[in-house]
Amino acid sequence: MGHLHVSATVVESLASLLASLLRFDGPADAAMSRHFKQDRRLGPRERSVVAEAAFDALRRLATLRWMMQTADPRRAPRLASLVQLARQHGIEPLGPRLLRGDERAVRGALTVDLGLAPSAIRAEVPMWLFQRITVQYHDAQPLFEVLAQAAPLDLRVNTIKAERDAVLKELESVARSGSLAQATPTRFSPEGIRLHEKPALTRWPMYKEGRVEVQDEGSQLVARLLAPRRGMMVVDFCAGAGGKTLAIGSLMKSTGRIYAFDVNAKRLAGLSPRLARSGLSNVHPVALHSTGDVRAKRLAGKIDRVLVDAPCSGSGTLRRNPDLKWRFDESELERLTAVQAELLRAAARLVKPGGRLVYATCSLLAVENQDVVAAFLSEQPQFAVVPAAQVLRAQGIDIDHAERFDPWFVMLPHLHGSDGFFAAVLEKRA
Repeated sequence: MGHLHVSATVVESLASLLASLLRFDGPADAAMSRHFKQDRRLGPRERSVVAEAAFDALRRLATLRWMMQTADPRRAPRLASLVQLARQHGIEPLGPRLLRGDERAVRGALTVDLGLAPSAIRAEVPMWLFQRITVQYHDAQPLFEVLAQAAPLDLRVNTIKAERDAVLKELESVARSGSLAQATPTRFSPEGIRLHEKPALTRWPMYKEGRVEVQDEGSQLVARLLAPRRGMMVVDFCAGAGGKTLAIGSLMKSTGRIYAFDVNAKRLAGLSPRLARSGLSNVHPVALHSTGDVRAKRLAGKIDRVLVDAPCSGSGTLRRNPDLKWRFDESELERLTAVQAELLRAAARLVKPGGRLVYATCSLLAVENQDVVAAFLSEQPQFAVVPAAQVLRAQGIDIDHAERFDPWFVMLPHLHGSDGFFAAVLEKRA
């Protein structure tokens, strides 16, 4: 990338952005959009250089700190900004004018031998997460490598309005006009398309008209695990902004009823514009006051399919949310697993005999996944595990490495190319 020209404005903008990001007092994407609203000096090209560099710095923060040796990125954001730009683009685009008195420190940082760094630092994760993942996965090394890379952008074709082949053809013509690299069908999800860069999607007619929605392939498959049939009653218990709700609605061909529950009314409000674009008429968003809300209780024992997409550490999404690994603290796991258990219990009350409950997270950690399900099953003997691979195979979907994780549904970035996901399909005895 030698043709990149780095201006003083880019260095300063990145330095001030890093200074605010490294406080870790909120989500990185929110801090970033605030930063660009305030810093009006950058053109679109420079803005994308700064945003890329900031995200890469978060993905590879452990080695950035190691390279800077005695200097701390938080206290020396300008130096951190120079080292980060140099590790991405080489030192040439910076030039002596920008390096000023920092040239020796930057050159020094670039020659640091990362091979000598402790394994957790090379893995780009905090020590607690390094230890848990290393114990749990025999292939932790390649998993860490992929978690430190950028994620592709996955779309889900809304089959109420379009077919995947037609959308792929449309994307081919966009690619020919030069405004997009390649678009490929996803390996496992029949509705998925993977883009290998981040286009200005919200301006595309196919997005505005609701033919496609942004959704990771793993998340699309979680909706498939419900195997919803036309006319069913379904509850998405922690719907959030409704990505999975919409996927389920489209699988049901807009028949039946889907209740999109969430205790966070603000998050649920994000579903409205998406729902309007989707053309679905079977989705009913309901903001609950608590998990024991009377409106949920009314449905006790009546629901065919219940999805609990539980709040979690988000450790499976670190490619997309690299700040999470530095913001999330191991001490929060105890509180979260209690919430997960409570949600599963509350959701189970809604399932009718013969109905199914799907518990899902975007976590890599057994403590939030297998352990939560095992504890639930030990106190609720009327539920039994249905092998996830069997549910997907019945829909013509075969996932690589399914036997390794049987009976659970597990997607991992280094094996499947999606975010990390876990799910269990539980059936209530009739």
